[in-house]
Amino acid sequence: MDLKEKVKNLPITPGVYLMKDSAGQIIYVGKAKNLKNRVRSYFQHSKAHSKKTIKLVATLKDFDYILTDTEFEAFLLECQLIKDIKPFFNRKMKNPQNYSYIVMRMDELHPTLEVTNVCIENDGNLYFGPFISKFAVEKAVQGIKEFFKISCSNRSTGGSPCLNHSLGLCIGLCTGKVPREKYDSILTRIIALIKGDDLSPLAEMEEKMAAAAGQLDFELAAKYKGYLEAISFLHYKEGVVDFAEANQNIVTIEFLDDRTFKLFLIKGNTVLFSEKFSLEGTDVVITVRANILNFFKGVRDETPLNVHKEDLDEAQIIYSYLTGNHGRYALIPDALLTAQDHTLMDETILKLLTKP
Repeated sequence: MDLKEKVKNLPITPGVYLMKDSAGQIIYVGKAKNLKNRVRSYFQHSKAHSKKTIKLVATLKDFDYILTDTEFEAFLLECQLIKDIKPFFNRKMKNPQNYSYIVMRMDELHPTLEVTNVCIENDGNLYFGPFISKFAVEKAVQGIKEFFKISCSNRSTGGSPCLNHSLGLCIGLCTGKVPREKYDSILTRIIALIKGDDLSPLAEMEEKMAAAAGQLDFELAAKYKGYLEAISFLHYKEGVVDFAEANQNIVTIEFLDDRTFKLFLIKGNTVLFSEKFSLEGTDVVITVRANILNFFKGVRDETPLNVHKEDLDEAQIIYSYLTGNHGRYALIPDALLTAQDHTLMDETILKLLTKP
């Protein structure tokens, strides 16, 4: 069958599509809210197509697809297939081992801030992440170092000032004359900034960016803009990791139509259960409650969850879904799982089932 003709027969539902070459190898995996529109876009001549897309279409000889009930499930399935198959044209999610961390090495006289691909537990250092974009992480670290003036180009203390000191980017770590107490206070502020607990440095960066633009120094203004965007990226990823590591009992539903909804039960970065149900039954709340008790009581664990590089993609998909426009979710405390009275849980479920 001609590929364009095959596209015409695609459904307009969510799903995942798998592009194949002449040998039948899967060369690209993608997800779509509307399969027909998304796949059809590859066969439309567009100046907006990237070089990668143009090469993909030239190599494409066939495609398969897998239907899902929701775009959320399509996201998760796409992620898993990319990790399993590692298609040639997919870049994101294919190799989580390339994801990065920020490490503050505490075993040095003046602890340094670096980017690393490895997180070693219990080694005495502080780690933040993981983060997907190494480029954004490196830019954020550079911006933080310059803002706090710890971008020293010569760590051998006791010598002459380094080049960065003359540029106003180093407070003089190279001279060995910076008191440890002063440096520790800087590190405390850096930790608070990375975690998102103290955003005052961002306001100062914005003022410097505006001042540079006012003086027509657009190169400096662009540099500050890049630093601000990179640090905001860190905050978002830290939010993803913190949310997943809270390891909460999450109940979310998505309405598929006027009579049907999909129930998802999530723990950390794992979907424990998903199923379609009808809104027309008289025991809907009881059914949902039974599933909550069945799945969450069976995985109660006080051990803190650590999100590693291999878990980050799923954690981000879940976080984006729950905090986005489609996410209607509730957190079920462990105390409700063992309570004899189910009134509070049933009220929570009923709120989720009430259409906005």
